[in-house]
Amino acid sequence: MHDLTGFQRDLLYIIAGLDEPHGLALKAELEEYYDSEVHHGRLYPNLDTLVEKGLVEKGHADKRTNIYALTDRGRREIDARREWEARYLPSELTA
Repeated sequence: MHDLTGFQRDLLYIIAGLDEPHGLALKAELEEYYDSEVHHGRLYPNLDTLVEKGLVEKGHADKRTNIYALTDRGRREIDARREWEARYLPSELTA
């Protein structure tokens, strides 16, 4: 996960927390978090990067709607990141 941007890492965390999210659901979550518009030209290339890295898999809800899910590798990367964060954050911040 060390080679991901913060935006990609945020996407990974959101995908982990939602049940088969589609692009527009991810966009809405990011816009709420960032409190600004997330353009399709930023969202979808970053999703494609996560798929190419083997962290996320892309499926199809229908002909027009893609859904995203973490791969086993994506879950391991999040777990490793959380362990790394826990080493540096005081316990009251991680509880």
